[in-house]
Amino acid sequence: MPRIIAGSAKGRKIGAPEGTATRPTSDRAREALFSALNSQLTSWAGRRFLDLYAGSGAVGLEAASRGASAVVLVESHAPALTALRSNIALLGFTSTSVVASSVERFAQLAAEPFDVIFADPPYDTGSPAVKSAVENLLANGAAKAGTIVVVERSKRDTTWTWPEPITGLRNKSYGEATFWYGQVD
Repeated sequence: MPRIIAGSAKGRKIGAPEGTATRPTSDRAREALFSALNSQLTSWAGRRFLDLYAGSGAVGLEAASRGASAVVLVESHAPALTALRSNIALLGFTSTSVVASSVERFAQLAAEPFDVIFADPPYDTGSPAVKSAVENLLANGAAKAGTIVVVERSKRDTTWTWPEPITGLRNKSYGEATFWYGQVD
């Protein structure tokens, strides 16, 4: 069962959907992710965080616990949506919202800029589909100069490339997952 690592909800356990359709990011990988993000952000205050393919919401809820002013969790799988809503209620995060939509549709409509965008698609979702969603977010203004974008892929998937105008910063593997870090120019 995932837990919140730091911040106002530190140590609190959150639920995950039953079955294998959702693969929560491990505590260890989330800790490393937020360590990397903290090295680039001076503070979480006033930051807007977008969690695509949110699953249990562990990553977005971690951002909320650390003080992000707004967190948007995008998910289309019904059992995951139930877990997301339950986890938000459990933790009492009023600055966190759930969008019940496919990432593709959300990316075509999103217009408010985010400071951090995290995407953890199912590993069988091809890189072209994820890249298209990122390109739509860029085109619609949901990503601005300085936005940090992190995509989680299987460590066996070495085909990830960033669309313009995102500059790749680094990639790092944790178990079966690799985080690809980029920043909008």
